Amino acid sequence: MFDRAAILFLYTETPLHAGSGTSLGIVDLPIQRERTTGYPMIQASGLKGCLRDVAAGDTQKVEIVFGPETQRASDHAGALSVGDARVLLFPVRSLAGVFAWVTSQNVLARFKREAEMAGLQVNWEPIGPAPTDDGTAFVANGSGVVANGRVVLEEFAFTAQENNTVADIAKWFQDKAMPQGDEYTYWRESLEKRLVILPENAFRDFVQLSTEVIARVRIDDTKKTVERGALWTEEHLPSETLLYATLFASKPRVKDDELPDDWKQANDRVEKILEFVREAVDGKRLQLGGDATVGRGIVKVRFVEGQGQAQATSGTQTGGQP
Repeated sequence: MFDRAAILFLYTETPLHAGSGTSLGIVDLPIQRERTTGYPMIQASGLKGCLRDVAAGDTQKVEIVFGPETQRASDHAGALSVGDARVLLFPVRSLAGVFAWVTSQNVLARFKREAEMAGLQVNWEPIGPAPTDDGTAFVANGSGVVANGRVVLEEFAFTAQENNTVADIAKWFQDKAMPQGDEYTYWRESLEKRLVILPENAFRDFVQLSTEVIARVRIDDTKKTVERGALWTEEHLPSETLLYATLFASKPRVKDDELPDDWKQANDRVEKILEFVREAVDGKRLQLGGDATVGRGIVKVRFVEGQGQAQATSGTQTGGQP
């Protein structure tokens, strides 16, 4: 079904609000979350729409890669499958070092599974404190977020345990996942000192309770005061969050005479699909989610293509819509 794959890494430079609609909870406009884990996410439909907008310009190639417009959606499917964007590293306020990037064994294990499915080589094993140990956090040797043997995040303290694998994971993220470019040298180099692998429950609590909640108001133009009922709160993923999404590509689903001339002659037409997306987004800054007019949702993108054939599923799909 899919022949080639890649991973798209998204690094938030400003708070990002991928909304899930209104809520009766504490926050009026919460962000999208996974049903089972409660982890923040960006649904694939929103990410695909953003990629399509960025790639706009060559209508013929856009329709081959992403599919025709809604009115002609039944003509053929697109050649690119975009997955949900999942959280990989989440920034949390730290007593030492200002903030730490936290993750967990579950998150690392799932990322490794999907990265290898996309053809990336991952040379580390996911690690984390024992399931019954809620008081320990794994850090690299010489971590910058440890004070007196403790990692203090928000108002919670963990016993710091140094582990060599944390440095291996940080090194892999520095090379493969963090944005490239000189402006990111400091952030890449500080990752090893800030990386903390938390117990599962603690990680879940931080990604649920340590997001940014911003109050918004609408001013009455005449009175210059807040309009009645025009005060609401929005939840955002904080700046410095790292997410990832899988991209799977298949052969173009159109007849040969409907292909652009440079793709007709290509020996590897699937590679042309990924090449088109890579040239459109790799190293670029995109705007995702709402509140674009107040500077929200700016993400730096890194496109990493897998080596060899994707290990994605093949076979016949039954039921549902393609």
